[in-house]
Amino acid sequence: MNTHAGTPLPSTKPYLLRALWEWCNDNGLTPYIVVQVDASCLVPREFVRDRQIVLNIGGEATQALRMDNDLVHFKARFGGVTREVMVPVARVAAIYARENGQGMSFEVEDHADAPVPDSPPEPPAPKKPGGGGMRIVK
Repeated sequence: MNTHAGTPLPSTKPYLLRALWEWCNDNGLTPYIVVQVDASCLVPREFVRDRQIVLNIGGEATQALRMDNDLVHFKARFGGVTREVMVPVARVAAIYARENGQGMSFEVEDHADAPVPDSPPEPPAPKKPGGGGMRIVK
């Protein structure tokens, strides 16, 4: 960890995220982030694949985007429904421009969290009327 006069310096990651987001916007490119999803992430779970989600964080895709030192927070439409998204900066694995793939990847500390499902759990199958059990068929 870097220190200055004995005080730990904050991570450079949120500053680099904001800089690359700005670079994309200044050059007419669309910024995307790759998130390693865990329990700390508020994302639409139905779009998570292999514990990852790719999010468009461009100005036309988000509302009220905030990229703080600890959190990326915005609202976006998924399947026509506005949803809130909150991702800890620590869970961002990459930021890149959709059009040319240029960007930067980051190390993501993996925690021993419970596995994140790729999609919402299936509801239990409805019980058939008339009881269950075995029947003799002749």
